[in-house]
Order: sequence, then C-alpha cells, then structure tokens
Amino acid sequence: MAATATTKRAGRPRAQLPPCYYEGYLEKRAPKEKVFRRLWTCLCGNTLYFFNNSKDSDYMERLELSGFISLVDDGSRDKNLEAARLSLRLKDGEVKLTAPSLETRELWKGFIYAVVELSVPSFLNLLPGQLHLLGEVVEKERRRRRPDPPPAAPTTPLHLPLLGEIPACFQPVSRREAEVLLERYPDCGNLLLRPGRDGASLAVTTRQDLNGSVFRHYRVTQRQHGGYVIDVENPIPCATLHDVINCLLEKTSGTLQPFILEEPYEENITFVKSNDENGERSLQCAPNSPSYRAPALPPRPGRSTQSPCRSSLSPKLGSQRQYSSSPEIDRWTVKPLPTPPASHLEMTSDTLKRLNLSPSPLADTISEELKLKLEKRRANLE
Repeated sequence: MAATATTKRAGRPRAQLPPCYYEGYLEKRAPKEKVFRRLWTCLCGNTLYFFNNSKDSDYMERLELSGFISLVDDGSRDKNLEAARLSLRLKDGEVKLTAPSLETRELWKGFIYAVVELSVPSFLNLLPGQLHLLGEVVEKERRRRRPDPPPAAPTTPLHLPLLGEIPACFQPVSRREAEVLLERYPDCGNLLLRPGRDGASLAVTTRQDLNGSVFRHYRVTQRQHGGYVIDVENPIPCATLHDVINCLLEKTSGTLQPFILEEPYEENITFVKSNDENGERSLQCAPNSPSYRAPALPPRPGRSTQSPCRSSLSPKLGSQRQYSSSPEIDRWTVKPLPTPPASHLEMTSDTLKRLNLSPSPLADTISEELKLKLEKRRANLE
C-alpha cells in the first residue's frame, strides 16, 4: 500500500500544498454528518486534505492535526468486513474514519502519529521497511517546521555614487556585521557608516552600553540636487557625509565617536624555513638583535686623519694622534715622529718664507711659532 501511494504522489504533485507523506481512499464522517463519504485523502504536512477523487487538484475539505488529542481503533462493524474504522479526536470534535483494510489502518495511524508527535511509534504492528519510511517522514516534517532564516543583507556595492570624500568610519558590511564589529572592538569607536539594505542608500549604526549593548540604525539618503539627509522624524540635511557624522557627534554631545578600525601589524619578523634533515617547512621567528649600525670605514693609507688646525694646536710639534679601533680601548695615543733631515728643514724654511708673503694674522702666528721651534731644533742638531 505504501509503495502504491508513493507512485501516485510522484505522478501528480501538488505544488501549492505541503509535502505529501501518505494518501489513499478513506471514508469520513464528521460529528454532524449521518453517513460516511468516500474521499481521496492526502496527509500533507500535519494536515489531512480531502478530494472527491485522486485526479482532483482542488481539495474539498481539510482537517488540521494541530489540535490532536487521540487516535484509537473503532470496533464497530462495517458492511465491508475487511474495513477497519478509526476514531480521531481533536479539540474541535471527533471524526470517524474508515480504512479499506487492517494493514491500511495501521499505516494511517503510523503516519498520523509521526507528523503529530515527530517520532516513530513503536506500539504499531508495522514492518521494518514501513518503520524506516516513517523515520524519513519525521525528519522531513522537522525540517519543514524550522523557521526560515532571515534574508541576508545584500553584499553588492552601493548603486549610488558617493559625493565627496568618504569618512574613515565607513565599512562595507551588513547590519548584523556592523553590530558584531562595534561590539567586538568597543575601543575603536561606537558609530559606523555602512551601505543600506537596499543598496541605494546609506545607514549609520551606533552602539552604546545600557545593561548590555544597545544598537541604533539610522537611514541616510542622497538628495537629487546634492547632499544627504538623515531620515529621522525631523529630517536633517547635510552637505557631505562628513557633515552627517559631525552632526551625529554634535547631537549626542560627543557620546558617539567614529569607528576607526586600525589594521594590526606584526611585532616580530617571521619567515618560512625548511628543515635540512627532513625537509619540513615551518614558520620561524627572527631573533631579536640590537639596532643595526653601519661599520665605520677605515682611513685611507697615507692620508692624515687630523685637520691642519688640530695639528698646529697639538701640545708637541713632533707628534701624531692615532685612533685606536679596539672596542676595549677608545682613546687618543701619542706616537713620536722621526726627526726630519736638515734638507727637509731648509725646505720647510722656504715654505715659511712663501707663507709670510700672504698677509694673514693666523698664518703669521703659526709661522712665528714654527720658526722659533725650528731654530731650537737646528741648534740641538749642531
């Protein structure tokens, strides 16, 4: 019987009714009716639909099972000895049903209990295959009764061109995503500008604490002749989107602050490195080291590192200062120079004569000092 009913449902679907779980002929008699009527009965969802015959597409009556109380066998005799009667009690009254056979009556009872109690009845005399079919009906009916999820906000970009510069608190998110951002990052601000649900307007989402999160949403529309309007009870015109944000800040005395989400930056240098032994790649962190300093270039050979003024003002003429590159010794050392020959001294004297030609006070002072020291050295050499 179950296989026959399934074949008939597949041959003529009823798109306007809930899914049909079981169908067949039943004789029905309401409390005010005196005789039974033979009707084609369909169990669609948790409702019994009655048709004149199996080919009709419009039902005559329907019987909601939401007011179900009990379903028991009726032992009264029928002129058809093979028929089996049922007594269906609802909140609105009692309905008498007659199935063509005992097996069919058990199947009707099983399907009705399945959609009413959302469980497979274990007290009925049914085959394993029939019990499996009832289990599938229970799952389908549970899915059908689940509330539909709310429609998601469109993720498409705005259809209207934005005038002027976009504020930093603009985020291309939906209403729900905006609430999550404001609640997750309260230190970043509590006012966020986002696209509207219709894609042709903007919206402002705010969050404040009052025994929990309190969210508010305001529509911002763009005017045809330029500018924007905050759609509240008394619309507030604004020239730019920045004026929209500033207006809300002024109206709330600075309680609202623009939401500025700063992107995080890495605090350490990381890189992917391969293991030389097994070839596995892993993320490594570079060791922390002191600030990098470029190495000092050594002085060129044959060139003195001292300026002429420092050499002339040194405490001893025949000395030269050298810088020690050792990290442990950082001082100036004095190293005596070899005594120049007499010819070099004569050449130096000629050089001083040429220097005397240039009238410079500093040169005269240096020449006199050098002249005196050279004369003393010449006397020592003689």
